[in-house]
Amino acid sequence: MRILGIDTSCDDTSCAVVEDGRKVLSNIVSSQVDLHAKFGGVVPEIASRKHMEMMIPVVEECLSQASLTLGDLDGVAVTFGPGLLGSLLVGVSYGKSLAYGLEVPLVGVHHLEGHICANFLRDDPPPFPLLNLVASGGHSDLILMHEHGVFSVLGETLDDAAGEVFDKVARELGLPFPGGPHLDKIADLGDEDEVKFTHPKIAGHRFGFSFSGTKTRALQEYRKRGASPESVPHIAAGLRKAIVRDLLYHVPEVVKMTGARALALSGGVAANSLLRREALALSREMGVPLFIPPKEYCTDNGAMIASAGYFRLMADKVSGPDLSAEASLPLTSW
Repeated sequence: MRILGIDTSCDDTSCAVVEDGRKVLSNIVSSQVDLHAKFGGVVPEIASRKHMEMMIPVVEECLSQASLTLGDLDGVAVTFGPGLLGSLLVGVSYGKSLAYGLEVPLVGVHHLEGHICANFLRDDPPPFPLLNLVASGGHSDLILMHEHGVFSVLGETLDDAAGEVFDKVARELGLPFPGGPHLDKIADLGDEDEVKFTHPKIAGHRFGFSFSGTKTRALQEYRKRGASPESVPHIAAGLRKAIVRDLLYHVPEVVKMTGARALALSGGVAANSLLRREALALSREMGVPLFIPPKEYCTDNGAMIASAGYFRLMADKVSGPDLSAEASLPLTSW
């Protein structure tokens, strides 16, 4: 079964064709980085207008790369939330129209479920129950996946998301947009113990995350030290170490408590080099396998949406013409 996946949740116009939820036939991402770089962040109005311009060309290129036509598609999956409302509307409107015109099923996909399913784009998928650490610019969540469609959100950020902190601090440090990948590189040049960060104490939220204090500490240190060639790498290295530490802090306890048979990383922050190394070391220590998508499937992409859509479709969870874009959308079981 060939599913076209569409993601326009933020600033990338992404489309992919995936066969049977696992085999990627094509994956096209039209980036808007250059458009937003001068603003230091994503401008929602600019993003949605660019999605409108690129939606059809990206789908055409996606089909061409897969050597398919629209008539070869068995379904359309589209991110309907959460995300930037204007951006989501473009993808949802196009996806609904395309599915209706082709007379194929339409499947609305939660963006976080898509990130989780990036780890199923492989011949040897993770076992259940699966503990997912989803870390991106908008989310930092610990989610237990009992099976496809059955989720327990065990922990989430109470303030800033991990990727958001990376990007905001990187901008203050004078690094190019998007800041996270650039901060990861320059952190390799610094001493991660030069700037100390404490682990936040969160009352009443056993497995929650909080990164606002970490962000404030990094910015205060930068304003105190200035933008010298020595201080920026040290701050970046210390910040990276602190965020990775806090993201993985609860994992051993949660794995023991839930009996999770594997650990999976997903989301844009899953591309962070230190997080990948530390998660691998931790998984070996716990004796559970680690699953991390290739870096092209960590950031937003249509392939993960197509995969998630396939598993929903197999459970006959089809969306109707009343599917609407949702800027805020909790992850629930289906």
